[in-house]
Amino acid sequence: MARKSSLSPSKITTYLACPVRYRWTYVDGRGRWYLRAKSYYSFGTTLHKVLERFHDSGETGVTTTEEVLATYEESWIDAGFASAEEMAEAYGEGKEILERHVARTLERPKEAKTLFLEKTFRLDLGRFELIGRMDRVDVYPDGRLEIVDYKSGREGVRPEEVEHDLAMGCYQLLLARHFPDREVSATLVALRSGEEATASMAPAELDRFEEDLKQLGNMILDEEFFELEPKVKPLCHACDFVPLCKRHEEYAERAEAAGL
Repeated sequence: MARKSSLSPSKITTYLACPVRYRWTYVDGRGRWYLRAKSYYSFGTTLHKVLERFHDSGETGVTTTEEVLATYEESWIDAGFASAEEMAEAYGEGKEILERHVARTLERPKEAKTLFLEKTFRLDLGRFELIGRMDRVDVYPDGRLEIVDYKSGREGVRPEEVEHDLAMGCYQLLLARHFPDREVSATLVALRSGEEATASMAPAELDRFEEDLKQLGNMILDEEFFELEPKVKPLCHACDFVPLCKRHEEYAERAEAAGL
């Protein structure tokens, strides 16, 4: 029996941004030879690994600034940086971010307990499974659940940004369906400033969002990716797959005109 297709917030976001990029990333195996390491991925992944250890109350958890920084040094990923100088600057920024995060966390009264860290949830939506990996899920004394998502590159965040964030909507849907008797909210944390914003979806909103996801997922599954003609977009300037798209004559002409 064939395994059911799966879609994640990353996959859906990629498709909405550019179906051709989706093809090269998830459908056509040739795309993997063009992918380059990204410094911001390395930086973000490193911070997420350290924060997972810091918020872990188990045996592998760390509790002090000194332990956090030691874990940071052990976890550092150096892929994708253009130079040693660029990496050293990023390393210093990451150290400052972690020191501030630890200080803010230790200063706050601890109202909630961490329930899950880097936890993957799945939800059957008919033709496909929705999959989402959450940075952290906290539970409060009254039983409500809070999804906490870290953003390593952001200086600030507003509640309306959480409301309109596709991934945060997916995470709320996943958690609400797994814990139907609990109130669920989602919080984005801009790690550089420590600024946070929270939003939540009412049951009726979650139902509508689920139906929208089903329609969008079906559209992705029905897409004829190998028949798509690439189009020049602003995101092309930072895309690894431009050499592949340039094999299409019309795209190549427009890309040259756009300075790609």
